Amino acid sequence: MELLTEGLQTYLEQHCDPEPDLLRYINRETHLKVSKPQMLSGHYQGRVLSFLSKILSPVRILEIGTFTGYATICLAEGLTKDGIIHTIDINEELEEQVRTHFEKSGFVDRIHYHIGNAEEIIPTLEETFDMVFIDADKKNNETYYDLIFERVRPGGLIIVDNVLWYGKITGGATDGRSQHIRGFTEKVVNDHRVEKLILPVRDGLLITRKL
Repeated sequence: MELLTEGLQTYLEQHCDPEPDLLRYINRETHLKVSKPQMLSGHYQGRVLSFLSKILSPVRILEIGTFTGYATICLAEGLTKDGIIHTIDINEELEEQVRTHFEKSGFVDRIHYHIGNAEEIIPTLEETFDMVFIDADKKNNETYYDLIFERVRPGGLIIVDNVLWYGKITGGATDGRSQHIRGFTEKVVNDHRVEKLILPVRDGLLITRKL
C-alpha cells in the first residue's frame, strides 16, 4: 500500500526544489538496472534528507545502507566544508556503480564508502556523529541504533527509514519483518533520551533528536 496518492506525491515533488540532474540520473539508472529499485529514497524524500542536513550543517554523518548512493549524496549536500559522511553497505556488486556516482557528485573527497558488515565496521569508526541515517536490513534497526547511540552528539539526529513499511505497520501485519519494525519503533518511542516523531514521507521516516 502506498502511503501517498500518486497525485499528492506528484504535487509534493512539484512544490519542492527540483531533483538535481545527477540524482535524476541515479534514480532512472537504479530503476532500469538494479533489483528492488523501490529501496531508493527518490526525489521528495531526498529533498527532505538534504533539507535536514543543511539545517544541521553536520561535520560528521553516518549512513547505514548505501544502495546506489542517492541518499548519500542528498545528505552530503549539507556537510560543512570539512565535513565527512561515512556510508556502509554490504552489497559489493554495486560498488563500481556507486563509486562512479560519487565521483560525479562533487563530494567524492568527503564520502568514505565502506563495503562490509555494518556491525563490524561501526565500532572501527572513531567519530562522533551529528547525523545518522539508518536504511538497511530492518531486522537489525535496533542493533544499529544501540551501536551508534553513544556516538551521536547531544542535539544530533538519528533518522530511520521504512518505519511504516508500506502501510503494514498500521494495518496490523504480523509477519516477522513488520513485527521487527513495530517493536523497534515502540522501543524508540519509549526512549526518554530522545525527542522523536514520524514523518509519513515515502515509507515513513522516524526522526529522533538526542537530548
